[in-house]
Amino acid sequence: MEFNELVTARYSVRAYKPDPVEPEKLQQVLEAARMAPTAANRQPFRLIVIRTAGREKELGRIYQSKWFVQPPLVIGICGLPAEGWVRSDGKNYTEVDAAIVMDHLVLAAANLGLGTCWIGAFDPDAAREVLGLPEEAEAIAFTPLGYPADQTRSKMRKPLESLVYYERWG
Repeated sequence: MEFNELVTARYSVRAYKPDPVEPEKLQQVLEAARMAPTAANRQPFRLIVIRTAGREKELGRIYQSKWFVQPPLVIGICGLPAEGWVRSDGKNYTEVDAAIVMDHLVLAAANLGLGTCWIGAFDPDAAREVLGLPEEAEAIAFTPLGYPADQTRSKMRKPLESLVYYERWG
């Protein structure tokens, strides 16, 4: 798919078919995530690929919507702040890096006909426990990964003129 068509067509999927995701498609999605740019190329993240079958109740502790565990896979991205690049004012870029990585993953999935839905409203304590995260890792976002069972919805977006300034604020 052409890039502008891809970013326009991608949507947050909230209903999934139980069909398996082909291993080669999963690998392509994960490779797109690996190739995402990160500050100073530190790659301060880890992806956790979780098979949902038989783990629905456990994964439901992380995020309670039933569609979260409909597809065969959920992918979580965890940041490792101690490995992240830190700007001179102390701003750690680990969360920014994780967002870029997740965006690459989501767009690669859409390009392959797979659905995703970025989830930030999860229970971080449940995620830590369910996934056995070490102290140095922080769950940042999750997405289901599978074939959509719903239809594209129209996207509500602000007009470009209200989002872009040139040269200075305002």
